Amino acid sequence: MANFQYDLLVIGAGPAGESAAISAKKNNLRVAVVDGQASLGGNCAHKGTIPSKALRNAVKQAIRMSNQPFAKRMMLHQELNYPQILAAVNDIIPKQVELHSEYFIRNKIPIFNGFAHFVNKNEVEIAGPHGLKDRVTAENILVATGSRPYRPSNIDFNHPRVFDSDTILQMNTTPSTIVIFGAGVIGCEYASIFAGLGLKVDLINSRDRLLSFLDDEISDALSYHLRSSGVMVRHSEIFENAEYSDKGVTVHLRSGKHISADALLWSNGRSGNTDALNLEAVGLAADSRGQLKVDQSYRTETPNIYAAGDVIGWPSLASASFDQGRSVVDAILGREVRFVEDAPTGIYTIPEISSVGKTESELTAAKVPYEVGRAFFKDTARGQISGEDEGMLKLLFHNQTREILGIHCFGAEASEIIHIGQAIMQQAEGANTIDYFVNSTFNYPTMAEAYRIAALNGINRLMRMR
Repeated sequence: MANFQYDLLVIGAGPAGESAAISAKKNNLRVAVVDGQASLGGNCAHKGTIPSKALRNAVKQAIRMSNQPFAKRMMLHQELNYPQILAAVNDIIPKQVELHSEYFIRNKIPIFNGFAHFVNKNEVEIAGPHGLKDRVTAENILVATGSRPYRPSNIDFNHPRVFDSDTILQMNTTPSTIVIFGAGVIGCEYASIFAGLGLKVDLINSRDRLLSFLDDEISDALSYHLRSSGVMVRHSEIFENAEYSDKGVTVHLRSGKHISADALLWSNGRSGNTDALNLEAVGLAADSRGQLKVDQSYRTETPNIYAAGDVIGWPSLASASFDQGRSVVDAILGREVRFVEDAPTGIYTIPEISSVGKTESELTAAKVPYEVGRAFFKDTARGQISGEDEGMLKLLFHNQTREILGIHCFGAEASEIIHIGQAIMQQAEGANTIDYFVNSTFNYPTMAEAYRIAALNGINRLMRMR
């Protein structure tokens, strides 16, 4: 029998890799982690979720302040400055690094700083700083290398006015105008952030609606809100080429439009970080976006090699990645594995969006009889008190069993509010119905009260239909 150094070697210290390593250690497995960054936390802490959401929060707070009469007088001669806000955001990253480092130290998990390269299915060479190399053997290996912004070859990312979703966090000016090509989650988030800063934003969408995976009503609400914030949303457009100058960028679209701006943010997809792994040595091949195919236990086509997180594609959420990492350890130990399919969607536009379960379109296509209950935040006392009165909570439920089938929220703290409904949806049959919200007492005033309002609205509609 082979004598491996580790039971599990994790390549990547982002959410999936970190949770897998800690779970493995808690289960008495010999585990080590390889990460290419000197500071822990992965792209989530350094370039993705944490800094972009901190940026959003800073802009949201600035907007709230600017809407207060006393603050308007104080800010009369001041403008929101992107580099200044970004400097405040960057204070968060060292705190995150310290937190994640503490997790590894506390659990006594060894870290190899460097880039992993497969030698065979049980052996990895690590190219570390200063040309140093290590070789590590492991019975099982997890690829959790994350992703990076997709960069097509016909875009000049070396130009000082062209950015992707990583490099936009290094922009040292405040442009007056910006074109965002790609209206996925990241594009929509940055469109709302820059609109909040007062920039003129053109959001270019290659599809016919924003975030088509969302419930139609929520997608429409996002589109309306972006436009009311001054964002020019352009649907069904195809990129042709771009012209660059010292003053800005002009984007040429196949429709014949030429859109000029001070800066271009390209946010049209992401690529898995697999190109340097030497996957051929272990009989694996990534797809055109650098992603690996896995089964329901997160195994790749090479049985002792697993993959989790952004590197396997959808849902590409930090929350799902944490759960996927733990599931890999369950698979290694021969336990029941949870394949993460029910993670709620959290989209941090201003205001934010969160959804779990089925949409109206999905239920209609499946011929499931359902009814709708709505609560508008402007009709809640807490929304009126806090000034967070834009948005709504929408409940979809079976019109016979009253089982909750989907929950969709657009508005302040949507990503928090959604978890109340998510918990009830996952209860046993008979306890997962809309009646829970009618028969439970909610603190008053709270945003959570929207569940009671939406449930009563839905039941009243159901009674009128009979």
